[in-house]
Amino acid sequence: MTDEPLVVFTPSGKRGRFPAGTPILTAARQLGVDLDSVCGGRGICSKCQITPSYGEFSKHGVTAEEGALSEWNKVEQRYKDKRGLIDGRRLGCQATVQGDIVIDVPPESQVHRQVVRKRAEARDITMNPSTRLFYVEVEEPDMHKPTGDMERLIEALDAQWDLKGVKTDLHILHTLQPALRRGGWKVTVAVHLGDESHPPKIMHIWPGFYEGTVYGLAVDLGSTTIAAHLCDLKTGEVVASSGIMNPQIRFGEDLMSRVSYSMMNKGGDQEMTRAVREGMNALFTQIATEAEIDKTLIVDAVFVCNPVMHHLFLGIDPFELGQAPFALATSNALALRAAELELNIHPAARVYLLPCIAGHVGADAAAVALSEAPDKSEDLVLVVDVGTNAEILLGNKEKVLACSSPTGPAFEGAQISSGQRAAPGAIERVEINPETKEPRFRVIGSDVWSDEDGFAEAIATTGISGICGSGIIEAIAEMRLAGVLDASGLIGSAEQTGSARCIQDGRTNAYMLWDGSADGGPTITVTNPDIRAIQMAKAALYSGARLLMDKFGVETVDRVVLAGAFGAHISAKHAMVLGMIPDCVLDKVTSAGNAAGTGARIALLNTEARGEIEETVRKIEKIETAVEPRFQEHFVNASAIPNSAEPFPILGTVVTLPQVNFNTGGGDGEGAGGGRRRRRRG
Repeated sequence: MTDEPLVVFTPSGKRGRFPAGTPILTAARQLGVDLDSVCGGRGICSKCQITPSYGEFSKHGVTAEEGALSEWNKVEQRYKDKRGLIDGRRLGCQATVQGDIVIDVPPESQVHRQVVRKRAEARDITMNPSTRLFYVEVEEPDMHKPTGDMERLIEALDAQWDLKGVKTDLHILHTLQPALRRGGWKVTVAVHLGDESHPPKIMHIWPGFYEGTVYGLAVDLGSTTIAAHLCDLKTGEVVASSGIMNPQIRFGEDLMSRVSYSMMNKGGDQEMTRAVREGMNALFTQIATEAEIDKTLIVDAVFVCNPVMHHLFLGIDPFELGQAPFALATSNALALRAAELELNIHPAARVYLLPCIAGHVGADAAAVALSEAPDKSEDLVLVVDVGTNAEILLGNKEKVLACSSPTGPAFEGAQISSGQRAAPGAIERVEINPETKEPRFRVIGSDVWSDEDGFAEAIATTGISGICGSGIIEAIAEMRLAGVLDASGLIGSAEQTGSARCIQDGRTNAYMLWDGSADGGPTITVTNPDIRAIQMAKAALYSGARLLMDKFGVETVDRVVLAGAFGAHISAKHAMVLGMIPDCVLDKVTSAGNAAGTGARIALLNTEARGEIEETVRKIEKIETAVEPRFQEHFVNASAIPNSAEPFPILGTVVTLPQVNFNTGGGDGEGAGGGRRRRRRG
């Protein structure tokens, strides 16, 4: 009827006419407006806050006069007195339509609100979690209607929330009757909303109106570390984050050594499965304790991992991943129960594993693709997730290519003579004066450089204990820039470099960053074997990227994104001097932090993103480096610092690489990219 009041909602722009007396929450639901409510319009939860706007709105063709909504009532006043209500706000379940009105739904009142903002170029995470809370009033039992309490609860969820076919597990029946009676037949239930193949399921039940929340875990299961983020499934907030070393390290630092362990030792795969699950449970206990929550409130979890970790976590022998054609047991996304994986969280918690892309390109790469969205990029972007096993994506709106490259643990401080994990006391930043060849550095836990006043006091509690991944990268790049290291990776002698810091180390030389002997501490040196380990790691990384560029038919990329917890600490200039990444304008090299973890968080908080990444993965073209003939050619060229074949012209406009050659047996060593040495040293 045309004389019914018109209601216009912003920011959605949805509009409709409703009879006078219709609650705003009801109007929003009928129009499909995103207005939250846990209590179903009973004035308990206050999730449905709205802001009415009065005046003339020519854009909407509406004039809203005072009195267009019902008067402020006792329920709203009680909430304002108890919790506070922003001036001008009303509760959508209490305010009713009396005349034409424009209603703004603030972000915090939207069910699918955007809650997590990353960098400007990244997308927000839209809240659409798999598990939500619903407050219901259940019909009391009656001698003349002999149905069970659970059946009446399920009827109430259908009638009051339109949740069809809700199921439950035995553990809910254990607590259902006391909860209903304590709550006076009013309860709050956590319901996993399910999908096409799984019906909605009751996960938890509380008597009366429950003002708390439920939680989910976003877990990045890496070869070296396991990182987890505990998220509030109502707000999207990261409540706690923590990480542990992957206990599988004792079976081998890299993936192939773990595959070998399972092949050489009967039951070795089961041993590694037990180890990683025990480590996972220890991490979950740690993170729940830190957040001061009960682990049984964790009702959802999303995991991202590389294919070998994926198989070992699931209890699948990774044997086939150790040989061509590197066949996965399954590449699809998986929806499982936590109990199937022996995870000590909510007994019926759901676990979602993102899809794997290929035999050596896992769900962690899929998570990076979800976080960084190369398939939505206008320009050509190279995304490198730097870790023990590097995941590399190259693409734009046209197509996306992916591969993995076995870099090994050198970038994380392993296989380095003075190397250590990133921890207080580790050298993380290095500069070397090209004239004097003298270094200065900073250690984790202090902002003071080693040549500044107050350095000794700043490191008094931590000392100088070693050098971490970002520190070794900067040290080697700075040695190259200072002329202490030649393009082939040889460190010069004291006579060749004019620096007493270059000391004899067996048949080769080492560069001394710090002499701690006077204080009884360690002496930190960079040795030729250290250089060699980094050369192997960075050559593998660069070769993977270069192979994707070949397949794409390009010589350059528009921008580079360094992902991974370690990638966040890499200096773009030093990475390029080293030849880790292709030549690119330095300010077009950015860090994405732990993009795999962010992808896991997106999939946790927005179930629609799960379908999106499953569709994206199907379109990604997988390149297997192990069978590509040009990989070895690129690897040999990339062993030089920065490269023996690629000229790196953009880098040449920023820095000048000294043309030095410390190979006394001969060799050219000239040119911007540098030459190869003729015989192997060290």
